[in-house]
Amino acid sequence: ATLGLVPPAKVNDPQVLSAKAAPELAQTPVDHGEIANLTRAIEANGDDHQSRLDLAVALNAAGKKQEALDHLLHIVRRKRDWNEEAARKQLVKFFEAWGSKDEFTLQGRRKLSSILFS
Repeated sequence: ATLGLVPPAKVNDPQVLSAKAAPELAQTPVDHGEIANLTRAIEANGDDHQSRLDLAVALNAAGKKQEALDHLLHIVRRKRDWNEEAARKQLVKFFEAWGSKDEFTLQGRRKLSSILFS
């Protein structure tokens, strides 16, 4: 409701984008059994991008930003266009939720740019 009071000129401000994205990610419940199952799935098949993406979302919900970041970057590196660039899009959601000055956002953006423009 409060976000509805943001003036149109500020809608794309990084802090506003972060405030919009954070609740969506915060609603993702942490299921440690799911994390274990998804980890086993990608150990069995490193090209199981859906399990890797789901694992990244679960790890982020558990506060493991670095691991979540690494898994999504792995997908982008291996198959950039998989599922209409789902990994890149999820990274952008994370970056918005974490905030533009967050160390993982800064690191992730550098690595993503390096992959995309190499």
